[in-house]
Amino acid sequence: MTPDPVDRFSEDRRISRKTLLKAALVATAVPLFAGTGVALARDTGTTALPLAPTPDCDDGDEPTHDQIEGPYFKPNSPLRTSLVTSSTPGVRLTVSGYVFGRACEPVAGVLLDFWQADTNGGYDMSGFGFRGHQFTDASGAFTLSTVVPGLYPGRTRHIHVKAQAPGSGILTTQLYFPNEPRNNTDGIFDPALLMNVRAVGSAKEGTFDFVLDIAQDPTDPTDPTDPTDPGGGWATGTLYNAGDRVTYGGVAYRCLQAHTALTGWEPPNVPALWERG
Repeated sequence: MTPDPVDRFSEDRRISRKTLLKAALVATAVPLFAGTGVALARDTGTTALPLAPTPDCDDGDEPTHDQIEGPYFKPNSPLRTSLVTSSTPGVRLTVSGYVFGRACEPVAGVLLDFWQADTNGGYDMSGFGFRGHQFTDASGAFTLSTVVPGLYPGRTRHIHVKAQAPGSGILTTQLYFPNEPRNNTDGIFDPALLMNVRAVGSAKEGTFDFVLDIAQDPTDPTDPTDPTDPGGGWATGTLYNAGDRVTYGGVAYRCLQAHTALTGWEPPNVPALWERG
């Protein structure tokens, strides 16, 4: 049973705007397997202890240069929350959740870049099938529409994701499905990365909360980095495409991945989106 958020506030405790937001998230979030499912950050975050960050995880399919993202990652994925159309084959899957910092405060504007195999276990390396990126909303929430990925030799079912909060490093990890026979034989599988998954008619719904290694003051709002220089070309609200060039603070940058610019995503802060030159 989800605790009543009012019970967590004593009369002598100052209730901050962030505490109220966290209480609202916890009060409205219902785990898919109440009492038996994988723990979600929105539930464990009600304690006084800081949350552990989501662990990094190598792909491990075959050796790659940096041993982080695996052989099938491609930059410049399209900005979209759905990877399917009405004619896409496969079992429909919706994955949703929140991104938190270590103090269980939601983080807005987090870049989430997803990629996965299709229903037959194949990756699209010529185009951008089953690839896309999005940003968390003001409450730190995200939703992805896709299909259950197929199996291929050596791996269990999984979805890849890169996550980057404004001004922070990149977390590269994978999401897994419970009760998969290959979970026991996949050397990369990590039970800490299991989603909650349930069947909804012929489709499936999954939930997962990311916890980034970001220190948060429990009494102050999480504010993105405020730019002190308007940038000489870079501007919030602008849709940039891969290859676009801007200047910021007198330095030239090239866009690596299509996105809509947000405050906190100035070129020096996000190497996943911009490179100098």
